[in-house]
Amino acid sequence: MAHWLFKSEPDVFGWDALVAKGEVGEEWDGVRNYQARNNMRDMKIGDTGFFYHSRTGLEIVGIAEVCALAHPDSTTDDDRWECVDIRAVRPFKTPVSLDMIKSDGRLGEMVLVKNSRLSVQPVTDAEWKIVCALGQTIP
Repeated sequence: MAHWLFKSEPDVFGWDALVAKGEVGEEWDGVRNYQARNNMRDMKIGDTGFFYHSRTGLEIVGIAEVCALAHPDSTTDDDRWECVDIRAVRPFKTPVSLDMIKSDGRLGEMVLVKNSRLSVQPVTDAEWKIVCALGQTIP
């Protein structure tokens, strides 16, 4: 199983909105970056991902799960763009801020630190365990 990070502006679509979607989840649409799209194409059902509030908050607030494989993005007629569907698994007991991540030397190579603008990014197994521990959350 692979791990990912999904970034969303909380005032557009935040953690609570994903939780409200329930088991059905939500299409992770609107991504218009080839690298992020390719990351979604690599995802498998059951892969897990951090849900990260960008712009305001700048923190990981929960764990999501891929519940539908890459498919055409319903927000465009351009067939270059695909997305997955995700659903909420559990919130973080303690949100993990970007400052916390940047200050932890073990996470210096994390994509979030090196390429913070990428909206869908991979997370290594080691990074996953460290961030979950920082958030006092079961991986």
